[in-house]
Amino acid sequence: MQEFILYHYAMSPFSEKVRAMLGYAGLSWQSVIVREMPPRPMLSALAGGYRKVPVAQSGADVFCDSRAIADEIARLSGKPELSLANQPQAVIDFVRTTDLEVFLACVIAASDGRMLRKLIRDTSLLNALRFLKDRITMGTKSRVKAVRGPQAKAKVMAHIETMESMLAKDFLFGDTPCIADFSAYHGLWFVCDLAGKPWLRDAPNVAAWLERMKAFGHGKPSEITADQALDIARNETPRAIESAGGNELTGKNVEVAPDDYGRDPVAGRLVFADEQTLILERSHARVGQVHVHFPKQGYAIKPA
Repeated sequence: MQEFILYHYAMSPFSEKVRAMLGYAGLSWQSVIVREMPPRPMLSALAGGYRKVPVAQSGADVFCDSRAIADEIARLSGKPELSLANQPQAVIDFVRTTDLEVFLACVIAASDGRMLRKLIRDTSLLNALRFLKDRITMGTKSRVKAVRGPQAKAKVMAHIETMESMLAKDFLFGDTPCIADFSAYHGLWFVCDLAGKPWLRDAPNVAAWLERMKAFGHGKPSEITADQALDIARNETPRAIESAGGNELTGKNVEVAPDDYGRDPVAGRLVFADEQTLILERSHARVGQVHVHFPKQGYAIKPA
């Protein structure tokens, strides 16, 4: 079985979401640490203009967006509860709201002087200033209208109250976790663990749930260099695709981009498309031919 490779950085909430899923799945994986913001030449070789983190790799197949990555982890581990596919509508609705609106509110509510000092301490003052400039620029191009300070905190607190009432059992939708738990986890991890906000004092069910989620750990990571990871892609070929799906753009050169924020497009030839997944074929001198996987929901596609 090809080794699962994750490109991530420590303070990335969506990276923590994936790391927690890897812990729950009990998978071994290879870790490549990347910068907090572009340029990231190694990811450009694999995934073109895609600017979000994390990105995952298995051989010459590349997975962008935590939903596509979750599908791959579900496939590798035999744990379909980690995929949004075939979930009840209540889970789908919860994940879509939590991964976007609630997550952005968590980041805004937690991003204060304490978080800036932590970033400076973990990297450098210059890097922190570049990071802030990058995120401000990304925010001005976002389709999502983010709430500000006090409104963001109010949204997070309302979300915590909703979760408190949902947690009659150990996890949000039953006795075992599913993709909804991991979607709720990374925002509260950012707020409570990284930013140190004491916002779970009146939410004992959520506080206990957060400890259960953290107890999954991060699986079995081992560090490799970006060059080693790119060599793996170059020495492999993408998985065979049995059918092309049913999109009229299949076989044509297209651009795929997130429709919320970080909306930089990735160009390539569309080789598969259905209601769940888009796969682009693209080439780069460093890695040869790769297939780049995106979730269908949340991404816009147009002819190149």
